[in-house]
Amino acid sequence: MFGCLKSRGFNLEAIHIYRRDRLCKMIALLTIALIWSLHTGQWQHSLQKLLLKKHGCPPISIFRQGLDFLRRALFYLDAQPQLFRQSLNFLSCT
Repeated sequence: MFGCLKSRGFNLEAIHIYRRDRLCKMIALLTIALIWSLHTGQWQHSLQKLLLKKHGCPPISIFRQGLDFLRRALFYLDAQPQLFRQSLNFLSCT
């Protein structure tokens, strides 16, 4: 969770919030986004498996796969609204 919140996804260190109440709210919001990304990544991984590299590890993590899917869904919201609806429907089932 620490790595995903900092350097691998949400860049928490770039947020310069020093008030304790605001920082607690930001961490709570980022934790919800992290769980949403993880569940979406697991869902995407069950639909399409990633090919393993020669050393046996996948090219990207399940978190990154989910975060990239959610990022694409939000970025292309006008062109493909069904992507975002799928992620919301999946989230409501968990």
